Amino acid sequence: MRRILAGLLTLGLPLSVVSPALAQQSTLEKIGQSGVLTIGTRTASPPFAFVNKQNEWVGFSIDLVEQGVKPAIERKLGKPIKLEKKESTPPTRIPLLSSNAVDLIAGTMTDTRTRRESVDFSLTFFVTGAQFLVKKGSPIKSIDSIAGKRVAAQQGSTNARIIRERVPTAKLQEFPDQPAAFQALVQGQVDAYTNDGIQLYGLKAKAPKPDDWVVVGDFFSYEPYGMAMRKNDSDFRHAVNVGLMELIESGKYFELYDKWFGPKSETPYPLTAENKRFLIMQVVPK
Repeated sequence: MRRILAGLLTLGLPLSVVSPALAQQSTLEKIGQSGVLTIGTRTASPPFAFVNKQNEWVGFSIDLVEQGVKPAIERKLGKPIKLEKKESTPPTRIPLLSSNAVDLIAGTMTDTRTRRESVDFSLTFFVTGAQFLVKKGSPIKSIDSIAGKRVAAQQGSTNARIIRERVPTAKLQEFPDQPAAFQALVQGQVDAYTNDGIQLYGLKAKAPKPDDWVVVGDFFSYEPYGMAMRKNDSDFRHAVNVGLMELIESGKYFELYDKWFGPKSETPYPLTAENKRFLIMQVVPK
């Protein structure tokens, strides 16, 4: 490093120009030095990531990190590491990554072409689509019936963007997080709340009176969830993907899926044969 730096300085380049590039630390180096993997995740998006009644931060996405990603990174570094969690929301998750406040976003983030301009994604670990949560008996049945209706969505979500484009006459109201959007629905400030279907089922299951609410409509978007990380950090991305692939190959992924989405869970959401085949195909050697 010193020889490279000295050589660049002899070319007349000031230290302020050359040192940032040389000093750029990879995520694995950062984790190796600190001994900590810091993830950005959710506090109120059951069953992916939420704080339960025992004040424990739990969920499917967190289990994937703890049982797959973390062990893969530990093997790569040759040492044990700790896992720390910080809250991230749709508006804050990319800034948290960019500022190095977190190393990985592990929650309910859809892998989109636009977001890939700012971050890289792991392989897809879950697939769902946007729907609506409404009061039982509501006339809203799908995206085709929200014209002129008051619809809540989370700030920065793909669902909000799609509604603006497809139903510009809908009265879209954006909220910073899921609890705020649901509270607006409970208080009658909006007629429907749109989010990814699985998140709506989780919200309904945790509501004080679950039977008061209904998830309606066919998917009006395709939402493949991935874990996001800083761009162009291939070694770290490979380690994350290895951890996820090992969970799928070993069958542990499907055990965790059953824990959080199986028939005995609080949020039953059957894994379709098509989605299971898609997950497995991601780990088949090319």
